[in-house]
Amino acid sequence: MTDFTARALSRKLLPSALAGLFCLAALPARAADDDAPKGPAVTVLKAAKSCFSNIVEGSGPLIAREETAVRPERPGVKVAEVLAEPGDSVNAGQVLARLALPEGGTIQVTAPVAGIISNSTAQIGAFASARGEALFSIIARSEYDLVAMVPSADVAKLAVNQPATVRIVGAGDVEGKVRRIGPTVEPNVQLGQVFIGITSNRRLLINGSGRAMIKTGQSCNVAVPLSAVQYGSAGTVVQVIRRNRVETKRVEVGLMAAGQVEIREGLHEGDIVVARAGALLREGDAVRPVTASAETK
Repeated sequence: MTDFTARALSRKLLPSALAGLFCLAALPARAADDDAPKGPAVTVLKAAKSCFSNIVEGSGPLIAREETAVRPERPGVKVAEVLAEPGDSVNAGQVLARLALPEGGTIQVTAPVAGIISNSTAQIGAFASARGEALFSIIARSEYDLVAMVPSADVAKLAVNQPATVRIVGAGDVEGKVRRIGPTVEPNVQLGQVFIGITSNRRLLINGSGRAMIKTGQSCNVAVPLSAVQYGSAGTVVQVIRRNRVETKRVEVGLMAAGQVEIREGLHEGDIVVARAGALLREGDAVRPVTASAETK
């Protein structure tokens, strides 16, 4: 073969060889395109375990668990000085008032127990006696009871010493415990009575209303947002993503709190869940999953 012939042949073969190389280089990209997620973008999240408190709610008035009346031991005395007012916290033995004796001199009236003064009739110059109206009333040891009415169906869940958060009108939240459970149910309204003990140095208004949230137990399971759950004729379902396609899972829901719902059956920890399930997504639809955290960036 002459040099001229060889050069001509190489000019003919080179473009074909280069084209083949370009085709081979393009094959992985097309394969990657075929595996890339298709369909609409869908916000997803991982199902994670969470614990839910089982709560029984009830409401009712606040009462003093025990009130101690304070009176002078002898009659015919006048109030000479008042040293405590309603709402004051006092210690046992603390001087509450001084009384003038008919024969001259004074005696002291002291608190028999520590607590909070709920009421006082002591006025300078007024008479006081052992049988008259109490000069002071003290909420002994600053102990109160919320007398809460709860549905009769929930009474069986209650037990002494269960913790409770009590929201009292005008005073906010205080902590308490179930102290006593009433033995009967009001027949007309089917409500049972539970006494929730509260100890607080804050000024709480007697006969004020309160609402108790009693923690009767706890359940730990997989949890998802309420928006991820659909309720319909087919039952309760959650949409999950597997291999970039939608799958519909029937689930059994449990307790709810703070926008989350407990899933007792049907999901596993780590499952990729559609954050906002809806009728626009159907079984087998191809989607492009976008994690909730990535979407907000």
